[in-house]
Amino acid sequence: MTKVELAYSILAENGYKTTEPRKVLLKFLDEDENKHLSCDEIYDKISDTHPNIGIATVYRNMQLFEELNIATKLTLDDGIARYELADFGEGAHMHHHLVCLNCNKLIEVKEDLLGVLEKEIEKEHNFKIVDHDLKFFGICKECE
Repeated sequence: MTKVELAYSILAENGYKTTEPRKVLLKFLDEDENKHLSCDEIYDKISDTHPNIGIATVYRNMQLFEELNIATKLTLDDGIARYELADFGEGAHMHHHLVCLNCNKLIEVKEDLLGVLEKEIEKEHNFKIVDHDLKFFGICKECE
């Protein structure tokens, strides 16, 4: 089952319909290469091909997706919330982000480098870790 299909299931399990705007947004989040876009940026990218989806619809659905753990919200020092499709289901992994201090570009680090540390923390503190958030701040290649 794909991430989008899993998202449809989560919506249904929680009593929400899989409306056309939700399908468009989930497909966009799944296929977008940037993966860390604000609601305004998402709206700008889909509005030409889907003029019937308004900015308020984007905001409402992104909030819903976050509440249902379908999407993950990342908020940086600039105060702008950015979203990406969550990693869930089989094969889910935690990942980290590199944040450019000049342009606020977000770069995803796919490797979960903290797996061993998490296991040690769980063992030592009798604590079940379900998630973590790690960001490294620096200057990207384009801004150097």
